[in-house]
Formats: sequence, C-alpha cells, structure tokens
Amino acid sequence: MSPLGTIIDKVDERIGDGIETVLCAHHTRRLGKLGWREVLGERSDNPLGVRAPLRTGNSVEVLVDGEDALPVVQAAIQGARKSVHIANWHASPDFRLTRDPGSPTLRELLASTAERVPVRLLLWAGPPLPVFQPTRGLVKSAHEAFTRDSKVRCVLDSRERTMHCHHEKLVIVDDETAFVGGMDFTALEGDRHDSIEHPPDRPLGWHDVVTRLRGPIVADVADHFRRRWREVAQEDLPEPVPPKPAGDTNVQLLRTIPDGTYDFAPRGEFTILDGYLRALRSAKRLVYLENQFLWSPEIVEVLMDKLCDPPDPRFRVVLVLPRKPSNGADTTRGQLGRMLAADAVDPTGQKLLLATTINAHHDDPAVEDTAPVYVHAKVGIVDDAWMTIGSANLNEHSLFNDTEVNIATDDRELIRHTRLRLWAEHLQRPREDVDGDPAEVIDRLWRPTAEHQAEREANGHPPTHRLTLLPGVSRRAGRLQGPLRGLLVDG
Repeated sequence: MSPLGTIIDKVDERIGDGIETVLCAHHTRRLGKLGWREVLGERSDNPLGVRAPLRTGNSVEVLVDGEDALPVVQAAIQGARKSVHIANWHASPDFRLTRDPGSPTLRELLASTAERVPVRLLLWAGPPLPVFQPTRGLVKSAHEAFTRDSKVRCVLDSRERTMHCHHEKLVIVDDETAFVGGMDFTALEGDRHDSIEHPPDRPLGWHDVVTRLRGPIVADVADHFRRRWREVAQEDLPEPVPPKPAGDTNVQLLRTIPDGTYDFAPRGEFTILDGYLRALRSAKRLVYLENQFLWSPEIVEVLMDKLCDPPDPRFRVVLVLPRKPSNGADTTRGQLGRMLAADAVDPTGQKLLLATTINAHHDDPAVEDTAPVYVHAKVGIVDDAWMTIGSANLNEHSLFNDTEVNIATDDRELIRHTRLRLWAEHLQRPREDVDGDPAEVIDRLWRPTAEHQAEREANGHPPTHRLTLLPGVSRRAGRLQGPLRGLLVDG
C-alpha cells in the first residue's frame, strides 16, 4: 500500500475510534438515565440473568428456512379456535405462505380465519419519508387490502423513533402457540420460501429461523402483543392466562422497547442487549452467530476482548452473515476488520475468528449458475449453553431503537441439536460429520471449505460448495463506517 493509503487508513482508524468512544458514551448516558446502565458493564456467569422472567415447562421447536417454517405457521392460523394475533415489520396481502397448488394469499387466509375468530394484525406504518421500504403508501395499500370486505382488524403503528421501525415478527394463536423469529410475510427483497437446499433458481435465496413455542412462555409473547395493541388500537384485550406446561425447556422473552415509545414501558427495555452481552462475556469455547448485521460496538468490544485473550485454547468464533446486507455492509466489514486485527495477535498463530457467507450453486461445477443466499436469521449460540433466536440484529437499530422480540434458552440438548442442524445445512454434510468438538469441526471443515471456495471465486472459478469466506473483509476494512452510522442512527 502507498504511503498516502497508509496515512488515510490511520486517519480513518483514529477518527473511527473517536466516534465510537462518543457513541458508547452516549449509550452509557442514555441507559444510565433510564436505569439500564448496569447492562453495559455487568459481568456474570449466568447468561440468562434476572432482568427477563424465566419461564419453565415449555416446548420450543426451531424451524429453519421458509419451506420448513411457513407451512407450520399457516396450519396454526387455519386451526385457530379463539384468536390470531400478528405483529410484523411488513406483511403483503398477496404473499402466500406455501407454494402448494391453491394455497391462499395471506389476505385470503386471514379473512377466512376472521370469519370464525378475531384476527388482529399490527404492522409498522412505514418511514415518514419514502427513503426505504416499506413506504407508507405501500403500507396503507396493504392495510386497505387486508380490511376490505374482511373482518380482519389491521392497525398501523407509527410510534417509531426517528429513522427506526417496529421490527418484531410474532404470531400468537389462541394464546396457546406462539411463533417468534425473523420471518416477514412479504416477498420484499427476497424469496422467503427458500429451503435448506437453497437451489440457485431464484434471484436471491433466503436463510431464516423461526421458533414455535408452547407452554407458559406464550403468555409473555401474548401479553407483549396485548400491550402494544392496547396503546395503538385503543382496544383492551384480556390478560393472557399462562398455558399449562408443554415441555421441559426454560425460556426467556427478551425485548428491545425504545424509551419514550409506549406508556407501558416509559423507560424502555433492553433485555436483548443484556442477554447477548451476558452470554458473550461468559463464553469459554464457542461463539456462533448468524445475523443480518454486525456493527454494534458493544458486541464487537466483547468479541475482541475474547479474541485478544482467549478463555480457552480451543475458543472459536464463527459468523454467518449476508454477502451484501440491505444496508450497512461497510459498517459490518469495518467492525470485522477490527476483529480480524484482534485475532491476528494470538501468539500461537491459531486463527480463532471465521467470518463466512453462503451461496446457492449447482452441484455440477460446469454449470456457472450461482446466486447469493441472504442471511436474515438472527441466531446466537454460546458454548451450547445459551441460545437466542428472534428478530434482533446486532446493530444500534435492534439493540437500542427498534421494537424487537427474541427468545433465549439454556436447554443444552435443544441448543446442540439446533447448532448441528444449522452446521449440517451450511457445510452440506450429514449431522454425524459436523458432530464432535466444535473447534475441531471448525478447523477441519468450516475454515478449509470457506477458504477453498473464496480462492476459487478469486480465480474466477464457479463455486463447488455453498460456504465461502465473507468477501471484502480485511484488517484494513473501513474503520470509520460503523461508528459513524451508529452515531447517526442513535444520536
């Protein structure tokens, strides 16, 4: 690199460090005023913590990708006996939850169900200015379609903070079954019907994860919807009665509720941030993250501390991120550049961090038909001892400013099963091949596969595997982008 380039990089790094210091100080002051400051500095070996109630006796089923998840959601709605409540970032009336012949549109599905039971749909109203999707005009059209000649009650929530949104994705059926995850009921930006095979016959594949919940935790999900609905729709709903135990899994409902948005939480709630920070600080052997974004300085600082001072020789961090996020690509790569620099100081020379993405491709390498798979899942796994799944990204939007809902659990059997299922999908291997010591599997399968595919791409050859290194990441990735974006969106 030229001397001028080196100087520019140094200036970029210094300015980025300075802005990040200002941003983190702003977060500390803000949470301090709201009574949440301890979240940023508290250390504990208990990743679940006490800030969110722990519900015992639950059943949690993890549904991976739309072909697996969406038909289950549709069946639950069709089988409703008492009520259907949905909260989402956006929902398209013409969206079909399955591609089966004769499958109803979402409007038809909800209208038909509303003939039997109350159906309530709570959607974000869209940004005040049409600078990104879904615009308010698009949302109003959707509202008209859902309610026209229909008993569906659809309400638009415009109580978002400036430059932010209502991002949670919830379905509650009869106050007995709840779905919490990252799936939107729309075709905006990508194909939600993708499968674990991720065939390359679509412009943009879509990897997502949803949980189906039964048991007492459902009352927490239902009560969250009830509180939002009451303030926005001005309709009181009965307080949900906790369902009977349905399994053996402990579950917490984690939320981001920005302060000053709702009367039921005037000081906000930041238990998603609390959960991630607790879990990451407690990590001993493995951090596995699937997410749409990774540019929260609070999250990155904890990961950097772990990389600089590994808690165990076999400590590893694996990231699965989209090749090109809908926004924030440079910010994610800027923070990853910092993490790669931290990873490089390991005295043994062992690489601890692996940042990857996934593609759709033909099994026949002679067929050069490939497409990216958009990683929209929001999954965090630490040491097979803690797992969170939901709607929250690892950025300032989701951890401080958007409404978000995740669940967290310490069910080791469920967590390990979920991790192995995801690893088998991404590595295109049978489950038994990805079982065993995580560090050994990462060093033997994850890293060689991703590095080999990145080398093929660099040499202009078609991929022979789904997994590859996340492109555009280096130690010199723009340091300024992440902190500057964070300061702009949370100023």
